[in-house]
Amino acid sequence: MNYGLNISASGMQTALYRMDVFANNLSNMSTVGFKTDIPATRQRDVVRVEDGVGSLPSNKLLEALGAGVMLAPTRVSTGQGVLEPTPNPLDVGLNGPGFMVVRQSPGSSPDSFKLTRDGRLTINRQGLLVQSTSGFPVLDSADRPIALDASRPVRIDGDGTVRQDNKIVGRIHVVDVADRSALKKHGDSLLGVPADAMARRTLSTTSTLQQNTLERSTVDPIRATMNISSAERAVGRGARMIQIHDEIMQKAINTFGKVA
Repeated sequence: MNYGLNISASGMQTALYRMDVFANNLSNMSTVGFKTDIPATRQRDVVRVEDGVGSLPSNKLLEALGAGVMLAPTRVSTGQGVLEPTPNPLDVGLNGPGFMVVRQSPGSSPDSFKLTRDGRLTINRQGLLVQSTSGFPVLDSADRPIALDASRPVRIDGDGTVRQDNKIVGRIHVVDVADRSALKKHGDSLLGVPADAMARRTLSTTSTLQQNTLERSTVDPIRATMNISSAERAVGRGARMIQIHDEIMQKAINTFGKVA
């Protein structure tokens, strides 16, 4: 295969992926608690380095060109979104770092826990405080669901303490993880981390909860639109380079074929 064609194709593929990620960010500019995805690429090592066969002969000129680019893990931005007031007393916005904890499935396995900054909460038929979008229970500091009486008003303090009739009924658990690069999206504004990182989560002491507010998406629509345009131009350039290499190969085949 043509070496230049392969390099051009790798650039085009990574640009297509970046365009998809930026488009997804833009489509979630109004999603509560949405965190911007940051796609990344890295230089691909030449074959001798990538396959660990440094003793084999190679073409130094081609190696000097590099081996193109490849995708690196997409990171999740954990920046603070703007808090907007709402009329719903069960809406809570997080001010500062940290995440609320919900349980995706029964049990105490670290894999069953998910993190979120989507503070759209409600009370389900069982009287438990749950995330509106997923229906998963919001957990207290002891990793237990918070039971409430839907007929009585709810007050949520800055430290997450939940009160009804001035009596404490629970405390929303706000935690943080040391390695935020391990955060992975699971839909419904939920984030997952590896089991070992979840098991070592710590209480977030610098965050506060604000009742009657929700955190807006961190997507900057102007920046997202510019990123889409930039990735689209990169796709076009990659496609043009592939076309040029194809034309060169055709000319070479036709020329050498006539000579032969």
